Amino acid sequence: MSFIKKSLRRLSKAAVSVLFLALSAVIVTSVTVIYDFEEPKPFEGPDIFNPYHNFNRNEKWKKANFHVHTRVEGLLNECEYWPGEVYEFHKDFGYDIVTFSNHNELTVHPFDTALQVNVYEHGYNLFKFHKLVFGSDKVNRFDHLLPLTASHRQFQLDILRKDCDIIQFNHPLRTTGTNRKQMQKLSRYDIMELDCGKSSENEFWDWALSAGHYSFGLANDDLHYPDRTNKFARRCNFIQTPSGRYNDLKKALNDGCYYSMRIPDYGNGDWKIKREKNLLLPYIKEISLADSTIYIAFSQMADSIKITGQEHSTLAFFQGHMYAVYTMQPNDHYARITAYFPGGEVIYTNPFARYDATKSDRPSTDVTYKANIPLTIMFNCLLLALLIILSIAYYKYITRR
Repeated sequence: MSFIKKSLRRLSKAAVSVLFLALSAVIVTSVTVIYDFEEPKPFEGPDIFNPYHNFNRNEKWKKANFHVHTRVEGLLNECEYWPGEVYEFHKDFGYDIVTFSNHNELTVHPFDTALQVNVYEHGYNLFKFHKLVFGSDKVNRFDHLLPLTASHRQFQLDILRKDCDIIQFNHPLRTTGTNRKQMQKLSRYDIMELDCGKSSENEFWDWALSAGHYSFGLANDDLHYPDRTNKFARRCNFIQTPSGRYNDLKKALNDGCYYSMRIPDYGNGDWKIKREKNLLLPYIKEISLADSTIYIAFSQMADSIKITGQEHSTLAFFQGHMYAVYTMQPNDHYARITAYFPGGEVIYTNPFARYDATKSDRPSTDVTYKANIPLTIMFNCLLLALLIILSIAYYKYITRR
């Protein structure tokens, strides 16, 4: 019995030690600035921002996937295939641009240093609040294990913003705790990852846009399994850029001349059919803004074309058209276009939005929050007190006979 009691005591101490370490990690990584967020304000101004002002009908769209995982050195891997192998999968399906965005690691381009893009997926937290970070020379490893509040998430975005060119807010629909209130508060990211769940409506994007937080949209596979037809070539982007070199990509991503696409799993497992149909996708032939009128034309007949605006409202709806014309009204704060095609494909444009061209070069991305110093001090002192109490309790438990 004595042996059993000693064994149980050791097991209980081991379990308590693991719990202590886990709770301590959560507390230590919960340090943050507490922000006061202003009330959301819609886009306003006499002008309309056109993300396609550099569109060239004679220039070919380049097919791209920016959120791609590969095999890396070490034990922790989220993909069985090395970068070169993953690149070949994409090339076979008509992709022109592939960037490798492994978790907290800068991946070297497999064969051409001129095409190197420093991008990584930031975040190892339990809520999957992940971001693509473009243009950093090193990985920022700070993260909150439990980014519960908007302040935690904004703090992360602010830290990343100091040392990068572009931030993409990844898969918000699959991020625990992402809701309307948080999307109305968070800012200082450049791109929203679209269509990241079963819904093709992208309500979370509209929550942010309606609050005056302008961002472009990209739809990516978030690829982990290039050998599975239902996981590969399901979402992609078409961008006008001279090349896949980073300086060209950076300019194009910041200008907004691109659109995103949801693609069916053609053939339901038949790779030949999937490949053939991926090379024949519908595309945007023309997109423009004249005065307040948006014009868009497609290469194929769309089942329907929807113009979405403030608070996810439908501004206009067209059925059985290859083109759409919509004139933005004075009370339209922004407008984005979604086109649904007979084969199941869906195209998403970047948003046209009101702004004042004399004050900025795009719709407002002004900082709409400020640090609350007293609350920040109180919150972090509370974390310190919790850590001290937890440490004392652990010490007493572990040293008792």
